Amino acid sequence: MSNRTGLLRIRLLRGINLAIRDAPTRSSDPYVVISTANQKFKSRVVKKNCNPQWNEEFTLSITDINTPIKLAVFDKDRFTKDDGMGDAEIDIKPYIECLNMGLESLPKGCVVKRVQPSRSNNLADESPCVWNDGKIIQDMTLRLQNVECGEIAIQIQLFNASGIKGMRTYSLS
Repeated sequence: MSNRTGLLRIRLLRGINLAIRDAPTRSSDPYVVISTANQKFKSRVVKKNCNPQWNEEFTLSITDINTPIKLAVFDKDRFTKDDGMGDAEIDIKPYIECLNMGLESLPKGCVVKRVQPSRSNNLADESPCVWNDGKIIQDMTLRLQNVECGEIAIQIQLFNASGIKGMRTYSLS
């Protein structure tokens, strides 16, 4: 395996119809944990909101596209263990396929690929990979598992991506 890496920027945008975990207020105090291999990031807590807006960015170092990127949502509790509110995995393989196409001359806003929801991904809706100012960005709405309801909207972008295992040589500036 190459010791070179790429950096994956994950924009955590918002939660949609997240589960209620605080019965008295009929809401939750959600936060998100994003993890892979030996990295872990935690968002801020949004108080009393089942449709939170985070608008936070996290940058993960990626060496192998087959290493899962996990996203877990929790309800912050003051005196007890935080309650789980679902989880999902972020699949970057379709995004990597778009990078490997070598599409340097596309017009801004061109949709390179549309990834459809399936049993093998956590997508709640179609997920477009879009060419924008020399970069490919993928918007995703992930359906949370192991919970009665809830989705998380994110956006991903890979940069400095030369030498990642499972990816053809490609470098973005």
